[in-house]
Amino acid sequence: MSDTVIQWNNIYLSAIRRFEKALASPTRITRIGAMMHAAMYDAINSIAQTHQPYLISLPTPINTSPEAAAAYAAHQVLAAIRLELMATDPTLQTLFSDLKILFDNGLAASLAPIKADATEAEIENGRILGQAIANVVIAKRSKDGSEDMTPYVNGSSPGDWQLTGSGNAVTPNWGKVRPFTMKSGSQFRPVRPGGFATKTEMLQSAEYAVQLNEVKRLGSATAPLSDRSLEQTEIAFFWANDLDGTFKPPGQLYRQTQIVSEQQLLSLGDNARLFALVALALADAGIVAWDAKYSTEIDLWRPETAIQKADTDNNPATDCDESWAPLSVGRDGTHFSPPFPAYVSGHATFGATHAGILRNFFGTDYITFELDTEDPQLKDKFVTRTFDSFSAAALENGRSRVYLGVHFQWDADNGYISGTRLADYVSANFLKPLPVCVGV
Repeated sequence: MSDTVIQWNNIYLSAIRRFEKALASPTRITRIGAMMHAAMYDAINSIAQTHQPYLISLPTPINTSPEAAAAYAAHQVLAAIRLELMATDPTLQTLFSDLKILFDNGLAASLAPIKADATEAEIENGRILGQAIANVVIAKRSKDGSEDMTPYVNGSSPGDWQLTGSGNAVTPNWGKVRPFTMKSGSQFRPVRPGGFATKTEMLQSAEYAVQLNEVKRLGSATAPLSDRSLEQTEIAFFWANDLDGTFKPPGQLYRQTQIVSEQQLLSLGDNARLFALVALALADAGIVAWDAKYSTEIDLWRPETAIQKADTDNNPATDCDESWAPLSVGRDGTHFSPPFPAYVSGHATFGATHAGILRNFFGTDYITFELDTEDPQLKDKFVTRTFDSFSAAALENGRSRVYLGVHFQWDADNGYISGTRLADYVSANFLKPLPVCVGV
């Protein structure tokens, strides 16, 4: 029987790929993943009773199928999220009908092998347990701030994030969303860019000039091989996955989790715990990154704005290039920057958080794995990259955004620091083993 946790992770990834109009934002993507995997974990753990619950452990008959409990928990959460999304945008009725079909078909496919090995009573007990746990998770996340659609008003002064043509500010209030594990969205807030006290001091600094000139050289759409190597270009696109139709940056990290899990031959219970830790931490990583992007004194402009308007930064070491564009490119050939402030990098924060969770879970950083990508620039070429450690992958992930032309290096560096701190906090405080009672 294939692993139920991974089955539903794949159903979730399919939804991200196919229904980008409703699920495109990395913040919303990670919230959904956290709710689904937390429900599956608490359902399976209610039966196994080996670790602390995330929210609740319910009394459960001995004859309860953990696979059925996990499947029904996942389906119940995703069905509720579909209804939640419908309420925010009722114009997408066809899309939401297709989502229902995906989730219902996923449940049927997930239950088919279970029915071959479990009795009707075991499956029914699993259904009751899974749906009950899911309802607790759904209720807990009600009115958590994710519904806040207050418009964002961007600044127009040098250094302020400004529209770049790729869309309005995405989920600008997400830093205020109630966290899944943290005490507040600012708990792991990074220092200001470069550690400077004010935006003016930052813009006029030598460090800012170094940051800008590096991405100007390495991240340009027209950079020659003497500036950006073929491998650096590959790295840029390998980690991008920014476009609709891909599994997006969080999805690539879930894909990595699947690969390592299957290599390490994890059990259903171990997978439930690993994926729940990853999911809860990634959801809070999104809150950490978006808090830094929107809720601090500096909502930092993207490199393309900084370079095109370098004549306004009052820094003699930077030069304006009004025609400069990042390497990042859409399916129509238009070069673009993601529609939210640069500091900190979401990719770097997600990647470091993920690496920290896996490092703590397996007790080592040094597990070799091969990872693939869904970015359209590389997917059809079947490009993979091999890493000897989780941290090596995370550091390359952050660095890739400079090569892509959409971030400064300090966006990656400080995202990595915040993500690592978050991962260590989650690992130390959530889903811990229960004490083993030794008989006298």
